[in-house]
Amino acid sequence: MRGLHRLPDPVVLRDPAAAMLDALRDAAPVIRAEAAGLDEDGSFPQGGLAALRQAGLLAAPLPVGMGGAGLGTSPDGALPLTNALRLIGRASLPLGRVFEGHVNALRLVLRHGSPAQAEAAARDARQGRLFGVWNTDGFGEAPLALADGVLRGRKILCSGAGWVERALVTAREAAEAPPQMLLVALAPGERADLAPWTAQGMRASATGAVDFTGLPASAIGVPGDYLRQPDFSGGAWRFAAVQCGGLEAVLGLLRAHLRRTGRGGDPHQAARLGQAAIAAETARLWVVAAAERAEAAEPASDVVAQVNLARLAVERAALDVLELAQRSIGLQAFMRPNPIERVARDLATYLRQPAPDRALVEAAAHVLAAEAEPGDLWDR
Repeated sequence: MRGLHRLPDPVVLRDPAAAMLDALRDAAPVIRAEAAGLDEDGSFPQGGLAALRQAGLLAAPLPVGMGGAGLGTSPDGALPLTNALRLIGRASLPLGRVFEGHVNALRLVLRHGSPAQAEAAARDARQGRLFGVWNTDGFGEAPLALADGVLRGRKILCSGAGWVERALVTAREAAEAPPQMLLVALAPGERADLAPWTAQGMRASATGAVDFTGLPASAIGVPGDYLRQPDFSGGAWRFAAVQCGGLEAVLGLLRAHLRRTGRGGDPHQAARLGQAAIAAETARLWVVAAAERAEAAEPASDVVAQVNLARLAVERAALDVLELAQRSIGLQAFMRPNPIERVARDLATYLRQPAPDRALVEAAAHVLAAEAEPGDLWDR
């Protein structure tokens, strides 16, 4: 009909988080291939970090208004961040550990820093600088101290040492004083001592000691903010998500082995594969539920209890999947260069997170005291 014009098709704006996850899936084979060649002390997944930077993942934790996608800083970002952490952990557990620390550091600066500090951190993240959280003082050493704006001392177990350019560290004025968060700018490649890291797994995480003596630092928040709940314990869901990706990698390698050898039809092998699949999905469901609860606009009072159970459910599932895979594959699972040998070592090492018994006991105390029926414990 004359006089009528067809309206143009509406423009569909792509969800930035979905676009980043697609880019991450595309980069996963490259990240995985690099991880296979980096199983040596002191190495670092430089190519994997570049892929995350290229995909926009280093800026992704920022709120949308600051140039990010809200992964880890908004309720809508909980599920995308869960998926990102799983995908990275599935491809490279050392890279997953480093990225999880990057997200944690940005969260803490954005939540507790001044507006100027938050904007500076956002600018650094948009420029592709890597952040990290380093809290562990040297055993038997004086804790890191700040005097007249200058640091004295060092931190140990620093993943990404030599690569992290913005380190969030903690210092105390006295032994019993609450920790003060400090943000320190570092030059790539300096002050890192990777020699002490002799763990059997996570060898490519560039974990080591960093000496901060003589460096200036900026205080973030007030003393005690670092340990403030529910963020401190509730954030454990993020490393559990990376571990979940690692156990999914083991499941994938087990399935590939059974396909390659033609043994998947054996009833015993099939049973192990099925049990491993159940464990992997159980872990994923726990992580998703904990993430959504922890990242809610107003987290429930029981979020720490649920996250504690989630991290331990993932640990149990991962240990079960490791045992099932190693029993199915046999001696080959312990022989280099079989990829499952390396992934299993990385996962077993990364599972050793602090205070698992305390986390379980505290969660059990909540379950014991709760008025809700067992099936309703986590209903909002």
